[in-house]
Amino acid sequence: MTLTPMIEVLLWLTAIGTGLVAGLFFAFSTFVMTALAAIPQSHGIAAMQAINTVILRSLFMPLFFGTTLAGLVLAGYGLLHSENPASAPALAGGTIYFVGMFLCTVVFNVPLNNRLAAVTPSAEGSSAVWRRYLKEWTAWNHVRTMSSTVACALYLAAIAAT
Repeated sequence: MTLTPMIEVLLWLTAIGTGLVAGLFFAFSTFVMTALAAIPQSHGIAAMQAINTVILRSLFMPLFFGTTLAGLVLAGYGLLHSENPASAPALAGGTIYFVGMFLCTVVFNVPLNNRLAAVTPSAEGSSAVWRRYLKEWTAWNHVRTMSSTVACALYLAAIAAT
């Protein structure tokens, strides 16, 4: 059974979008956070604070929300069209992406970013906040990286199944 043109286009766009998100998260997990941890603490904090401010006004935000919304639409398609071979990977991709990327970001990474934003980089006590931030933020970012990567692969599997 073939997909509707709209669902097929949505699968392609969402696969590309989740791949881009996965790549960004992968960069942070594999070298950005390590580099920030290797420079003087006040510089690392200030750099991450700047990144967290700039990303909110960047093209990343429409990609972040757009892929999340598209993933939910594809998950809904998967639920409603179980007879289509693309439905299972579309449903799994949308679910994994929403839980492992979006909810993880909202529940773990954003609160950590907010705590870091309240820190004066060179203030006493900022070292403990920074160490905790590096450890916890990066661990949750690994989850986001894997979830985005798996979702991308599942969307490609859905495309291949048609």
